[in-house]
Amino acid sequence: MKILMTGAAGFIASHVADACIAAGHRVTIIDDMSMGKPENINPQAEFHKLDIRSPEVARLFGDGRFDAVIHHAAQMDVRKSVSDPIFDASVNILGTINLLEASRTTGVKKVIFASTGGAIYGDQDYFPADEEHPLRPVSPYGISKLAVEKYLHYYRLVHGLQAICLRYANVYGPRQNPHGEAGVIAIFTSRLLAGQTPVINGDGLQTRDYVYIDDVVAANLYALASDRSDIYNVGTGIETTVNQLFEHLRSLTGMTCTAVHAEAKKGEQLRSVLSTAKLQKTFGWKTTVDLREGLRRTVEFFRQKSG
Repeated sequence: MKILMTGAAGFIASHVADACIAAGHRVTIIDDMSMGKPENINPQAEFHKLDIRSPEVARLFGDGRFDAVIHHAAQMDVRKSVSDPIFDASVNILGTINLLEASRTTGVKKVIFASTGGAIYGDQDYFPADEEHPLRPVSPYGISKLAVEKYLHYYRLVHGLQAICLRYANVYGPRQNPHGEAGVIAIFTSRLLAGQTPVINGDGLQTRDYVYIDDVVAANLYALASDRSDIYNVGTGIETTVNQLFEHLRSLTGMTCTAVHAEAKKGEQLRSVLSTAKLQKTFGWKTTVDLREGLRRTVEFFRQKSG
């Protein structure tokens, strides 16, 4: 299969690209390298430094004649989406429409979209949240992800474009970016290995659903092989507090520092956890890496990277 992948110089998509290539697919990558890293790009992929909003996207699709698109490129900083919602919408909504129009006119059969399982639900009514949970995003980032899901529904109904939306929980693992607000595991790990004490916002009792990258890759491969159009959560169904996360990472890095707490961030979601029963029932998918083992692998990656 010929696959066009966006954002595959970044954390999650680079792992998905590696798996697709290992499975024998031909992969073309576009990434504007605003957040991506050259070392993440699989040398067996065809790479184009390109913004998903560019008119050049249509030409590339016309030349490539792709069978599928796996779309991860995004403005992913929630705080930036709040401070600059126009930019957020430009990348996440208009950039995606640019890809969908190129897909429609060149015969692409399916799109796999990296959505969000935390920002799209907002404050949850019940735990864990399944795919039928009310959608109440409270940031432009979450709103843009929901808008893309609706556009994909439109393109399926009107143009017959198959689409699977994968609503990710908090994905972690090797290659995660320790800079910016996303990726608390990468941030904590990098600081601990540097002998610095991470700062926990608030009381540290806020929870998230941390899913290891290998399990996210597996969900993408199931979606790629499927002829369905649907929406699936990708998580573990397990809540972990920030305090618990800190204790795990402190133990794995061998540090003895005590936690430092700062003022809580206004509007921060207190609990977030996803049900993956639908993904399990449909594809037989299940998590294979528990939190302790996933953290061990992640710490080892950052330890080797830091020398």
